[in-house]
Amino acid sequence: NRRKKKDDNILEIPSIPNPFPELCCSPFASVLSASLLPKATSRKKQVIKVYSEDDSSRALEVPSDITARDVCQLLILKNHYIDDHSWTLFEQLAHTGLGRAIEDHELVMEVQSSWVMEEENKLYFRKNYAKYEFFKNPLSFFPDHMISFPSEISAAVSHSGILQMFLSSSTYPEIHGYLHAKEQGKKAWKKMYFLLRRSGLYFSTKGTSKEPRHLQFFCEFSNSDMYMSLTGKKVSGAPTNYGFCFKPNKSGGTRDLKQLCADDEQSRTCWMTAIRLLKYGMQLYQNYMQPYQGRSGCSPLNVTRMVCLTAVPLINTLFLPSCYFLVTCVSYTTVLILQIFACANPCQNIWGSQVKTCFKNIFIPIAIHRSQSWFHHKISREEAQRLILQHGLVDGVFLVRDSQSNPKTFVLSLSHGLKIKHFQIVPLEDDGKLFYTLDDGHTRFTDLIQLVEFYQLNKGVLPCKLKHYCARIAL
Repeated sequence: NRRKKKDDNILEIPSIPNPFPELCCSPFASVLSASLLPKATSRKKQVIKVYSEDDSSRALEVPSDITARDVCQLLILKNHYIDDHSWTLFEQLAHTGLGRAIEDHELVMEVQSSWVMEEENKLYFRKNYAKYEFFKNPLSFFPDHMISFPSEISAAVSHSGILQMFLSSSTYPEIHGYLHAKEQGKKAWKKMYFLLRRSGLYFSTKGTSKEPRHLQFFCEFSNSDMYMSLTGKKVSGAPTNYGFCFKPNKSGGTRDLKQLCADDEQSRTCWMTAIRLLKYGMQLYQNYMQPYQGRSGCSPLNVTRMVCLTAVPLINTLFLPSCYFLVTCVSYTTVLILQIFACANPCQNIWGSQVKTCFKNIFIPIAIHRSQSWFHHKISREEAQRLILQHGLVDGVFLVRDSQSNPKTFVLSLSHGLKIKHFQIVPLEDDGKLFYTLDDGHTRFTDLIQLVEFYQLNKGVLPCKLKHYCARIAL
């Protein structure tokens, strides 16, 4: 017992710290203690699943505090996409037919925490060209008949000044107009006069009266998210296809949804943009002004100008031997077949001065346009409109598709003025040669690539130039 008591006394004596810990460590071990390591290493990680337009998916192990912008950046780097600051993480609620673009600063795990386990909700990775377009072109987003200013502002406010008022804490412009609202627990929709103010969204119980005694509170936005209706009239029985709603953060059912419906796309875009600015304010401006730096910084247009020749194997498309390549000149759409002779350096085979090559001009219209990202094979008019709407109703968003009414023709679907317009591309035969035209033969093109490139540089008969194409990406 005495020996045991003596040993206990020895254990109570504090140990003397080693003044030279690095001399006692393995040469392969780090001399840093756990307390000196960055806190980021202790963050919990979770697995999320992200889908693309073709329903391919990718599982990612990410930290629990990752933002939507960080997820987009990770997928851009992993898939070697060009970052033009329009990539977006999109939340789609399968049961209610709702969807929204997640803001760049939002935490992805917080978004998923509001999902109901039984529902098959998804995260999509796609482009949204309209995400910050209102900072560049506010005129298209805030029509004069829907916006009014405080009485103390007598002078006319420019459209650039409108955004400054939205982001200011002292003044705020008022958005007003008619909306269809669905009454709680009822199937009926009622058209009422609504007003958006800093304190929330209100509707008038007496016509267009703005008197306080006639205004009734409808919704505030701090504890709810705004969604766009993806199913139109089918699920909710809305009077138009331009629906949107507010869903409480912790609610998964439809009974707590506050559903609204606008008469046209311009009206819905104005309401939803103003509510985004009201809810997030300067955070949206910071997201827009501080994109990721240090990457390529090349837009698709710059890449198109920089690339001269693109070589892709034609083994599977034209059933040619492996020594043949299709070389497409982006600027002039010249198609050549190169027969490459055996050599130790493949690059020298193509570009070396000592290599013998055999050029043969050929015309392969089907193989050309079907390989382009903007071409969509055999999709319907409704599907084309859905794709363009998902990419954002910005002037110049387009795609080319097969015509369903006439199998020999094609259709150019284009967004302009918050509307989607369709233009038929007609094939013409002249002197045994096939041409394509949009203007009854006044301007002719030998293939669809040449046609698209022309209207990317010239408006021609179109209402605007072709700027952004809708592409089905794969993860």
